[in-house]
Amino acid sequence: MATAVKQKKPRLKSLYQDRVIKALMEEFSYKSVMEVPRLEKIVVSMGIGEASQNKKLLDSALQELAQITGRKAVKTVARKSIAGFKIRKGMEIGAMVTLRGDYMYEFLDRLVNIAIPRVKDFRGTNPNAFDGHGNYSLGVTEQIIFPEIDYDKIERIAGLNIAVVTTANTDREARSLLTHLGMPFRK
Repeated sequence: MATAVKQKKPRLKSLYQDRVIKALMEEFSYKSVMEVPRLEKIVVSMGIGEASQNKKLLDSALQELAQITGRKAVKTVARKSIAGFKIRKGMEIGAMVTLRGDYMYEFLDRLVNIAIPRVKDFRGTNPNAFDGHGNYSLGVTEQIIFPEIDYDKIERIAGLNIAVVTTANTDREARSLLTHLGMPFRK
């Protein structure tokens, strides 16, 4: 008979359930808990333009994304041909991971509390990087800010795109949600 192992709830998820929901209900006068915005998913992607010439870079990017997120990364392909960049439709040119549930909360916790403070001359994230529908996009110039990456084993310094998708209807609600979760917005 197999015994069930009780998983520990992510710190950021319990913070959201214990404090953030109450704070947002007061701030926006929601009538129901179901109206309160929440995180839906986080998409972490890495574009490797030189992957068309060097497949080793793409394999390295897949491995690094898997180390950073804790999930297996998938290859992304070009949707159309661009002659100036020597890219043909269907070529593998990047990698991405979609995080949901506990993995999403764990990643956001590590991003906000460990990785972002390691950025050199950091002054805060851009408070205007919302898309008008409550989703936030963040660009990281170096993957080495994550402690999971071994600096000696990387092929090249590469940037990451991080998209935080929320259920918020407005950017103001999403900004408040992310602020309560610890995102260090620039003043």
